[in-house]
Amino acid sequence: MAGRRTSLASLAGQKVDAVPGQSDPLLLTLPLDKLVPTRFNPRRNFGTEEELKEFGLKLKHRQLQPAVVVSRAAYLKLWPDEEPHVGSASFVIANGERRYRGSQAAGQTTLNVVHNEDVAQSRAEFLDAVLAENNDREDLDPIERAIGIETMVVELGGADKVAEHYGKTKGWVSQQRSLLKLTDELQALVSCGDMPVRVARKIAGLPSSEQEAAWEAEQNQRLAAQNAPRQKRGPRKATPTPRFTAVNQAQEQGTTSESATDQETAPPSQTALPAQTAAAQDTAAGGQQSAVPLPSANNDDGGEATRTAADVSRPQPIVIPPGSPADVADALAAQLSPDDLAAVAELLLDRLGTEHSGTAAPAAASV
Repeated sequence: MAGRRTSLASLAGQKVDAVPGQSDPLLLTLPLDKLVPTRFNPRRNFGTEEELKEFGLKLKHRQLQPAVVVSRAAYLKLWPDEEPHVGSASFVIANGERRYRGSQAAGQTTLNVVHNEDVAQSRAEFLDAVLAENNDREDLDPIERAIGIETMVVELGGADKVAEHYGKTKGWVSQQRSLLKLTDELQALVSCGDMPVRVARKIAGLPSSEQEAAWEAEQNQRLAAQNAPRQKRGPRKATPTPRFTAVNQAQEQGTTSESATDQETAPPSQTALPAQTAAAQDTAAGGQQSAVPLPSANNDDGGEATRTAADVSRPQPIVIPPGSPADVADALAAQLSPDDLAAVAELLLDRLGTEHSGTAAPAAASV
């Protein structure tokens, strides 16, 4: 038994007296009718009869791991009241009951075992041998583990000793044992995995008369959560800030002139001049700020609303490409309505007349 946990012999009574044949562990092949499993095995689910038969046939071919047994005398020295259960069997199985059952189901007559009397030195040692393999291999379901802990509490004389054995707190022991407060029907659900252990421990704190209703409420809540519609989150799309250009201005006004399209694809060297700048320069030159009509926007009634530079909260630039005066005139014609273009022409003529006093201003040309 090298590598097992610290012995609990000092925690659960004195060792039994020496029994005949006590020696080092021996590998034996014993008849099944000379063996009997201990009643302290917490395992309850050994599989169906067909599964046990299949397992027994595999053992017939090759049994890699023997069962662990102690003598009848050593076992009854620990638990004298177990004699009716032991009957006439010569050995008691501490570990390997499924191998025993599988061999029976497959029609075998013998089983390979390790006879180790050290396992029966105390109740603690024996129970440790019963639970150790199942716990280490995680063969037990939560209810079976709880039964094993409960058995140790009873046989060792308290939860404190069990907690010391496993290196846990007394609260941990109580938590494991709490599952046994569930009704038999709910324990079966925990064993097969239909009821989560987290939920089981919560329901186990209720009176048995309320547990079934609590489980139904839990199921309804989980079902409602599963059937609740889930909103799919699409990728967030950034909303670009529109840039006032000849193209979107033409779209607002319902025009699709070829020159407007040309202005959208103009090179970055273009100069964007806000319309308000013309009015500001006019004022700085000594003239009165005119109500220069900016690009029109449609009214609710379908007409056009004229906005002055003072009415606009954000400048809306007019794209003027570098080049000859003819190119500038073409760009303005593409971006302004006829009325707006005429107003700009008049302002330019007025400015020329102010800067060249005494020189006759040329007549305004219709654009």
